[in-house]
Amino acid sequence: MKDIDETKAPLLDHLIELRRRLLWSFAAFGVAFLGCLYVARPIFAFLVQPLLRAGQGKIIYTDIFEAFFVELKVALFAALMIAFPVMATQLWRFIAPGLYAKEKRAFLPFLLMTPILFAGGAAMAYYVAMPIALTYLLGYSGDVGGIQQEALPGVGNYLNFVTKFILGFGLAFLLPVLLMLLERAGIVTRDQLKKGRRYAIVAIVAVAAVLTPPDILSQILLAVPLYLLYEFAIIAIWFTQRRRATEAAEALAE
Repeated sequence: MKDIDETKAPLLDHLIELRRRLLWSFAAFGVAFLGCLYVARPIFAFLVQPLLRAGQGKIIYTDIFEAFFVELKVALFAALMIAFPVMATQLWRFIAPGLYAKEKRAFLPFLLMTPILFAGGAAMAYYVAMPIALTYLLGYSGDVGGIQQEALPGVGNYLNFVTKFILGFGLAFLLPVLLMLLERAGIVTRDQLKKGRRYAIVAIVAVAAVLTPPDILSQILLAVPLYLLYEFAIIAIWFTQRRRATEAAEALAE
């Protein structure tokens, strides 16, 4: 029982520690927000590059305050991404003293995998899925019954489009972390995941249909990586099960 922090702090001490971790998290977010607000326009210029590559060279705002609030939203979105590692670290430092050493070793890989997988999903959304989706959606411009139909996206609508795509793909790419946590908690088993592939494929296709425009190529671009991540989770669970079995055998030998 010595592999756990044996300090028995009263409730008030835990609340003080929680307040301290929250203050560090809010401070990191505040500093990141101020920095991102200063460079909000270059950040937004980076976000509109998929629109430019899709052939749209103009973006408008119809509300006089719209451009200002868009820069605020850009700064908030970027600050959240930048401050997340600090916030996750503060959360880990708060809960880690209450965990056994084995639980710490089991939980730490999930904490490390989360930002990596999220960043991979966000990168795929930005560099691959969004240009294809925008090319498809902007293809509706042209002559319609003798009337010229032209796409003039607003800055607010475009920012909502970007954030939904990036967050949607980023969260979808956390599928292995979710499945491995469910297996670790005993809610699902590796055999159930293997036998449930057909249901997983249906669910993946449904998620891809919701998160992408109604063209088959964009849906495939999300569905295929999600299925590969599903298989990756099954393989990763097999390795973790072997490691747990080895550790259990060593503990019995001692």
